Amino acid sequence: MAKIIDGKAISAQIRDEVKQKVSALRQEGKEIALAVIQVGTDPASGVYVNNKKKACAYVGIQSLSYELPEETTEDELLALVEKLNGTDSCHGILVQLPLPAHINADNIIRAISPKKDVDGFHPMSAGALCIGEPGFVSCTPAGIIQLLKRSGIGIAGKRCVVVGRSNIVGKPAALLLLRENGTVTVAHSRTADLREICRQADILVVAIGKPKFINREYIKEGAVVIDVGIHRQENGKLCGDVDFEDVSEVCGAITPVPGGVGPMTIAMLMENCLQAVSFT
Repeated sequence: MAKIIDGKAISAQIRDEVKQKVSALRQEGKEIALAVIQVGTDPASGVYVNNKKKACAYVGIQSLSYELPEETTEDELLALVEKLNGTDSCHGILVQLPLPAHINADNIIRAISPKKDVDGFHPMSAGALCIGEPGFVSCTPAGIIQLLKRSGIGIAGKRCVVVGRSNIVGKPAALLLLRENGTVTVAHSRTADLREICRQADILVVAIGKPKFINREYIKEGAVVIDVGIHRQENGKLCGDVDFEDVSEVCGAITPVPGGVGPMTIAMLMENCLQAVSFT
């Protein structure tokens, strides 16, 4: 049976480390504040926002909550972002996605100061990651690297395959694995011979957005499998992009869903908020 990579336990370690550092900064008279903006009342977004507020409360970061009505215009949201950009006591700005259809999310992301872009979505943050300069890293990919490192899984010299090429997960995950001296292949929906490419991976990161798409036929024996997907099945239970029961019989280590990558995303957001103090 494969080793289970426990994202809950590892994320708890990171939150406790952040909590200690935040406490030390407070003793120096420095407070950290994160602005969390939600437009509308999407239930899933509400859950995510509440989880982020709870994490802030736990580590000692002040949460500035902005819950805006569905009919908020793009100009009104941009004005709020610009105001927060100029507020010295606000160190990070997070706009919960998705936004209502009448608001262009890309315009909002670009409006956030790169010095306060704790989600790591701004083009300047992505560019900094690409060329190895300091900047915020998208939280989920950063969490994937911590899962591997804190589980004692070496990346250097390993053949790494990332299935998915989104700007939020796939591309930055590939760049981070490359930064750690992995040999990286990015596969996607147009990749020929996807199964054979996946079977070459020592470390397989799956962010394809299809429930239980990856089964044992895609896995090299003993490989490490990181499952980024999350889906609710007809029976109400959650699953990932990987068929956990099938794959866990052949791989060496695997993240569960839930309890794998998910908790790491918010933990790394807290880490980014801590980092923001040095940028603002």
